[in-house]
Amino acid sequence: MSDVRRRIESHVRDDPGIHFNELQRELDLAAGQTQYHVRQLLDRGAIAAEELFGRTHYYPPTYGEWERRALALLRRETSAELIATLLDGGPTRPVDLAESVGIARSTLAWHADRLVEADLVEKRHDGHLLAITDEARTAELLAAADPTLPERLVDRFTRLVDALLE
Repeated sequence: MSDVRRRIESHVRDDPGIHFNELQRELDLAAGQTQYHVRQLLDRGAIAAEELFGRTHYYPPTYGEWERRALALLRRETSAELIATLLDGGPTRPVDLAESVGIARSTLAWHADRLVEADLVEKRHDGHLLAITDEARTAELLAAADPTLPERLVDRFTRLVDALLE
């Protein structure tokens, strides 16, 4: 196996859920070079890929569907902050959660819908409470998912626009 493939495989193992552009940027590889070696690793089953929420994310092949979806969301700063707040405070009313995190209700609704769809969060009492579905596994994945600077900037820009439109 080439050194580049070893670096990519190792990086995916160390940073599960990484997306293509981030992988290319962090390893300082050209797009074509990254595509070629990622395709080779995918064909060998050394890594797995999944298109989630507008991006292709890469994982070790041992990660299941739930972990993949969870990590794709937890790599987004706002989703990660919502999950951390729910882990700290337990089931919370949506209005209180939005206020605690400092986001618009519409932003909360978008993230909450995806978190519910991925089975990280459940709506209780006809949507009057949001709660973590599996606290232990979610906390473990949250620790593994650290949003990158570009992901944080996109989330912060979205928050700024929401604040201006309120």
